[in-house]
Amino acid sequence: MRLHPKVIDLTLDRIEGLLERLGNPEKKLPPVIHVAGTNGKGSVIAYLRAMLEAAGYRCHVYTSPHLVRFNERIRVAGQLIDDNDLTALLEECEAVNEGQPITYFEITTAAAFLAFARQPADVVLLETGLGGRLDATNLIDKPLATVITPISIDHQQFLGDTLEEIAHEKAGILKAGVPCAIAKQERKAQKVLDGVAEKKGAPLIVEGRDWHVRKAGDKLVFEHTAADGARVSDELPLPSLAGPHQPRNAGLALATLELMAGFDVPPAARALGLKSVDWPARLQRLRHGPLVEQLPDGWELWLDGGHNEAAAKIIRAQTRAWRDAPLHLIFGMLNSKNPLDYLKHLEARIVLFRGVTIPGEENSLSADDVVEAARAWRMEAETADSVAAALSSIVSAGGAAGRVLIAGSLYLAGTVLAENS
Repeated sequence: MRLHPKVIDLTLDRIEGLLERLGNPEKKLPPVIHVAGTNGKGSVIAYLRAMLEAAGYRCHVYTSPHLVRFNERIRVAGQLIDDNDLTALLEECEAVNEGQPITYFEITTAAAFLAFARQPADVVLLETGLGGRLDATNLIDKPLATVITPISIDHQQFLGDTLEEIAHEKAGILKAGVPCAIAKQERKAQKVLDGVAEKKGAPLIVEGRDWHVRKAGDKLVFEHTAADGARVSDELPLPSLAGPHQPRNAGLALATLELMAGFDVPPAARALGLKSVDWPARLQRLRHGPLVEQLPDGWELWLDGGHNEAAAKIIRAQTRAWRDAPLHLIFGMLNSKNPLDYLKHLEARIVLFRGVTIPGEENSLSADDVVEAARAWRMEAETADSVAAALSSIVSAGGAAGRVLIAGSLYLAGTVLAENS
């Protein structure tokens, strides 16, 4: 089989042909919630899954990329797909594909659709891989609802150089008559979404206009318009995921629930889901494991897989709550990203910087590359041979107990989770 694991080729011809030869499993799925956007897709899906499962619903889930094991991408009726089942599905897809060119993401998407079509569940939570219009997941004719998270500049080599071009690609998941919950966008992006929605006849439910979310003490307040037209204000627990952006992600998930006709998720299930949600490597504090044990008492170790400017801005906002201790950064990034754009948002907030090459990743920037970028922003930066060596270097530099953040790439985050398990 001619697979290209690192090649992205945005077209739907190959996946359409393969799915047709497989009997069109994408037409035999439970109701689908299709999610696109730049940042926050995985978090929104995690909130949806947690709240729906708390209400007793069985969820199929397809997300990417994985952190440690490929199986993380495919949840079948709530459980990570079994190794034997996954192997059998991929072999079936390979046999049916008959050696025709196919990308890594396309064939795994086909395998996921097969798994979901053959196992009963109540809903499919489906994340786009890249963009939306030509993404391999965008073959669901009539999803129950669509979702668009905040759109920002990322993957320009595939989606376009401007925010408007990227928004147009994300808007490709909009379907006629299918409601879409939309996070607050920059004006240019929202204008594109409005235009595409009007052309397609897709009703939009927009943050700041149709629904609002805010923190009020230790509560999350979600305001929206009920089906009968009444204005409703729900008080719920704050989400358990860290970061100042997470209330908005939770709000977007709550807005999506309001669009899911036929699903009943009572307040108790919503509250339980918000409190119990789990989504690794998104401002995650590591509390156990060999890396944590390297740190003296009073130190903290955090992990974040964000890799673009929007993610760096989230980290910068989080540092307002971290002023009680020095913040140090261990950083690695793929060569398709620009570390200068990321690090400029943390220029005044990092005490010590250690650059690493992402282990086992041929597309990683070198430790020297990221250190050069950090020094361009006047950070006290050095290279390290590994994350463990970077931790040792930071601790040995002395000073008060601090926080160490490992960031810059989901691929780096995955190696850290594996190393620290």
